[in-house]
Amino acid sequence: MSGQTQRLTVVPTVTMLGVMKARLIGATRGHALLKKKSDALTVQFRQILKKIVSTKESMGDIMKTSSFALTEAKYVAGDNIKHVVLENVREASLRVRSRQENVAGVKLPKFEYTADVDATKGDLTGLARGGQQVQQCRAAYIKAIEVLVELASLQTSFLTLDEAIKTTNRRVNALENVVKPRLENTISYIKGELDELEREDFFRLKKIQGYKKREIERQMLFNKENNNLVENIPLHKGRSYSSSQNLLSAASQKDKDIIF
Repeated sequence: MSGQTQRLTVVPTVTMLGVMKARLIGATRGHALLKKKSDALTVQFRQILKKIVSTKESMGDIMKTSSFALTEAKYVAGDNIKHVVLENVREASLRVRSRQENVAGVKLPKFEYTADVDATKGDLTGLARGGQQVQQCRAAYIKAIEVLVELASLQTSFLTLDEAIKTTNRRVNALENVVKPRLENTISYIKGELDELEREDFFRLKKIQGYKKREIERQMLFNKENNNLVENIPLHKGRSYSSSQNLLSAASQKDKDIIF
């Protein structure tokens, strides 16, 4: 479809021209706002991507340290330390909570962990042997959980931002390549039609003025011919209408010799 035919089907009137101009202004403002939103989301997207890369790099070292600490605890406290730990656990000491963060109108999920100190207050695991290694293993895995929660939050925000950026870019492209050109072509079409109607009205007025001018000239010529014809009509033998008018005007003047 060419650019000239890509327009809305409207009636070319002044009112519709105002409506199209208002819609074009709204589309331009919406395009600018969506472009700014896309830029803001892209900046946040890149920041989250950098955090994900650094978090994954640190997660490898933390998980390696945690696995090594678990091996030390099993070696010192025995292989049945796992069952001892599970028996002593009453409730979770770490809890994950979710909240939402607003970034340019997009709600990103955020996960946060909270540590419950009272849950591990009376824990006597490893009292017989290997207590220090068990506590080190606990601290290593708590740190690993913290990193995992942060990584989960970052990856979830990453996916949400990715979808939001795609949607925003589609809207920006639609406004820039479809809506605005269509409205501009419609406005150009309405202006062209209104100019054509104005030229037609001007030509019609000129034709009417010319016709009236010719009618006036014809009427004046007709009246002049009638006046000449009336003047040449004889009232009596040897007298014309003009000479009779001269006699009447002379008779109406006062004579000095007449007393009354």
